[in-house]
Amino acid sequence: MAPADAPSAVEREVTQARRQDEDVHLRSTQEVTNYYIEASDGDIGHVEDFLIDDESWTVRYVVVDTRNWWPGKKVLVSPEWIRSVSWSDSRVHVDLSRDKIKNAPEYNPSLPLSRDYENRLYKHYGRSEYWSG
Repeated sequence: MAPADAPSAVEREVTQARRQDEDVHLRSTQEVTNYYIEASDGDIGHVEDFLIDDESWTVRYVVVDTRNWWPGKKVLVSPEWIRSVSWSDSRVHVDLSRDKIKNAPEYNPSLPLSRDYENRLYKHYGRSEYWSG
């Protein structure tokens, strides 16, 4: 027999329904790793990793590995440039062309991320920098 203060089956169902309604888009980075990246004009790579801002805990960049399409190059894409995510197809749709991603400044994970690199990245994509407000 359940303790008197234990939630009833109905209360558990209501709680579960509320949790499901809270944020159906919330996923762990581990789950999204290896999702295909689909540019506005076709596949271009897959999610390899994420760069997290350790001060604001913001996902700053998605690391895109293009080695299946172009030899061994990694580039960064801001989450702000993601158009949609298809959870059922394991795809991240970005608002960038394959050519833009292919020709983006290469990201080297063994080097610290610099503002100079970020400036080149945003200039290449023709986007406004997040740090300039």
